[in-house]
Amino acid sequence: MSAGPGTGSGPGPGSGTELGPGLGPGLESGSGPGPAPVPALGPGPGPGPGLPFLPGCAVRDPTRTSFHRSHTLGFRNGYAFSQLPREGIGGETIFPNLLSQDQLDDLCTKGPTLTYGPAKKSPPPPFMPSYVAFDKQVLKFDAYFKEEVLTSAEEHYRIRQVGIYYYLEDDSMCVIEPVVKNSGLIQGKLMRRHRVPKNDQGDYYHWKDLNLATNITMYGRTYRLVDCDSFTKVFMESQGIVLNPPEQLVSDPYIEQRRTPVQKPIVPAGPDPLWQFLTYDTKVLRFYAIWDDTNHPFGDQHRCIIHYFLADDTVEVREVYSRNDGRDPFPVLMKRQRLPKTLAEKKMGFPSCVLEITNEEVLEWYSPRDFAIGKTITLLGRTFLIYDCDKFTQNFYREKFGITDFQPLQISEKPLEKVPQVIPPHNGFGMPEDSLQNCLRLIPKRPQKDVIKMLENDLKVLRYQAALESPVPEDRNRRFILSYFLSDDTISIYEPPIQNSGIPGGKYLKRTRVAKPGSTPEDPIYFQPSDFTIGSTIEVFGHRFVITDADEYVLNYLERNAESFPATTLQSLRDHFRPRKAVKDTVNNDIPKQALDDLIEEVQKELKLRHSYLNTRRFHEAFHQCDKDGSGIMDKGIFLDLCDRLEVPTSTILLKKLIDYCSCGEDYVNYRDFLRAFPSNLFPEPEAQDEQLNTQVT
Repeated sequence: MSAGPGTGSGPGPGSGTELGPGLGPGLESGSGPGPAPVPALGPGPGPGPGLPFLPGCAVRDPTRTSFHRSHTLGFRNGYAFSQLPREGIGGETIFPNLLSQDQLDDLCTKGPTLTYGPAKKSPPPPFMPSYVAFDKQVLKFDAYFKEEVLTSAEEHYRIRQVGIYYYLEDDSMCVIEPVVKNSGLIQGKLMRRHRVPKNDQGDYYHWKDLNLATNITMYGRTYRLVDCDSFTKVFMESQGIVLNPPEQLVSDPYIEQRRTPVQKPIVPAGPDPLWQFLTYDTKVLRFYAIWDDTNHPFGDQHRCIIHYFLADDTVEVREVYSRNDGRDPFPVLMKRQRLPKTLAEKKMGFPSCVLEITNEEVLEWYSPRDFAIGKTITLLGRTFLIYDCDKFTQNFYREKFGITDFQPLQISEKPLEKVPQVIPPHNGFGMPEDSLQNCLRLIPKRPQKDVIKMLENDLKVLRYQAALESPVPEDRNRRFILSYFLSDDTISIYEPPIQNSGIPGGKYLKRTRVAKPGSTPEDPIYFQPSDFTIGSTIEVFGHRFVITDADEYVLNYLERNAESFPATTLQSLRDHFRPRKAVKDTVNNDIPKQALDDLIEEVQKELKLRHSYLNTRRFHEAFHQCDKDGSGIMDKGIFLDLCDRLEVPTSTILLKKLIDYCSCGEDYVNYRDFLRAFPSNLFPEPEAQDEQLNTQVT
């Protein structure tokens, strides 16, 4: 088996080891001038003769069966120690190193140079920017600033301690104030991290501008730098900056004042407070008093209970409320406290109304001696008259002060003057009965209705036809349907729409109660069914309507309840419906000549009374011109339009009666009978009138 070069320098145990090819004879004996051959280090695999040490070129000893390692670790006297191996793997002999110390030193110093050449110089260190060199390096200064306080009488300024942090990586700064619990101030980060301007020229603060015992101004606030941490001190000194001596951090004077111990209150002269509390705890004197406040506007006599607590000489006043007295039930009129009886002379200074009363300002406090039946005492500006007390109070005064007269006083209450209720006039909005509820109750209710009347007259409606009385010619032909609801005495007005009239029609007045003209809002008088007669004028909110017709149900209802309505109203409806009944009879039989003649005579009399001359020939010409077939019968719609166009000079009632007498059914009218009321010779010609007048004069 071949081995590597030997390690010895002369004859020795390794001098007879077989060497690889290519070595001179001087190296075989070990006496030559070169380095000694190195013996094989172990039985491991190695390259064969003339083969490189590469995978596949190694030769193993197939006869070898032992591969154990020698023992190198052990314990002696309880201590672990190590030693060099005495044998190689599998028990092979380990040969010692045969190189001298000089050769070893030469190999250590010159070997790499001879093998690899002279060593190269290391390159200079790379450039490092400031944000890398100074990363996470912060200068910390302890500082404070003074803040004015304008809203407190106890402090005029306050000192706020902060920490100023300077970040070296980007020359930014921030100010942080330590958070104090329940301080009432906005604390924490007072200034966010950024580069702080130094002046108006665009310069920024640098760490060279920071030093101890100096002031810096940032955004109008001046900070006093008093100290810094150890890193800041070392960094500043390393940069050649001499730091000023540190100062003491100034504390807030108000906080120091709060930290001072509170002086104990001066115990008033008298018994020991602890003994008094233990003796008189839960023992209270009760007095019944009255506070007369009638000399003030809206004042009254207030009944109160005065409690005197014997444990600490405090007084409490409670007001007694009665049912429905109109006052808010606040139980305590004066809270439990010591009440001064005599005060010292006041010094003209700060207003005393906002100061608490101390023992130095009070000469005498109220005591049980100041309370008795019949006495008048003034507590915090209110005068109370004591008129009675309870049994415990009587026993206390009997034992302590020897008082035996506890006769209660008789308090006479002043009678209340009843103020008459004045109902204001109605403002015109809504119904008067509905508006009156706002004056009678705080929360108004609906006015009560006659339920019996509503049930008896439900769905009972009296309908009338009415014409609008107006000086406007366009409004004369308008017809309305007036409905009267018997259940609640309300009225609604509806106008039937007429095509091509220019008036849309529809609801004219919604269902409501209508008061008569001249009635007062305090006592309104509403329209009743007895007020609706044929020909009567009804004024509804400033508009005048003339009743021209009615339903037959109206006549039937009034005849069934004749005892509830005036005879004139019933007779008016009977007279109105009598011609209509006669017309109905004439439709089937013939027109009663006597009734028609009487009506024509009445119309002619009215025309003679109203007019001195009237050209009635145009009526005849107009009607004959429209009757092309000469039948004497005309459509009722055309007939009515022609009457409106000719402006027939007679009253609306007589005109409607005359049309009803001359009607042939519901759709036609006999205009020849109608023209009998307007004969051509009704009025003489103007020339004939002049001749008649001259004859009378002569």
